[in-house]
Amino acid sequence: MPNYVMFIDQDKCTGCNACRIACQTQWGLPPEMNYNFLIEQERGKYPNVERLIIPMQCQHCDNPPCLTVCPTGATYKRDDGIVLVDPKKCIGCKYCMIACPYNVRIINEQGVPEKCRFCAEYVTNGETPACVSTCMNDVRVFGDLDDPNSPLHDLLKEHELMQMREDLKTRPRIYYAQSKRG
Repeated sequence: MPNYVMFIDQDKCTGCNACRIACQTQWGLPPEMNYNFLIEQERGKYPNVERLIIPMQCQHCDNPPCLTVCPTGATYKRDDGIVLVDPKKCIGCKYCMIACPYNVRIINEQGVPEKCRFCAEYVTNGETPACVSTCMNDVRVFGDLDDPNSPLHDLLKEHELMQMREDLKTRPRIYYAQSKRG
């Protein structure tokens, strides 16, 4: 069974939004809805200011708070680590939205709090998530953490890594290269 994770090197991100647009197109989302987005930060003091862009999406946590609060089991985690939502089980209570420390859920047209799915339907068939395959700067790399032949495996060894809100012990499955800026 694969053990899917994503590596993100935000120092390579130029803020082009191709990842967001590819995801919106892939899933037929209207322009105002997206499963991933960019957080922009400025670091430094004038005149030495740098812009850092951090790609953000569902972190597909190993210990997902959204799963533990779901009263119907609509939010669930597959054996490969991907966290999904079963719209047939969802009652629209939005507990998952409140529990998510990453603020990445959106309400779709049916009232279901949706989020990034790591393109599970495509990954199962050996394809790559749309946000990964569209990025012209190789900001994102997706793969099986347990595959020693994966380019992802080497990237995780080569970089100093961080995860979003490590203090919350959600154990995200997205690893960010520690920024070398500022």
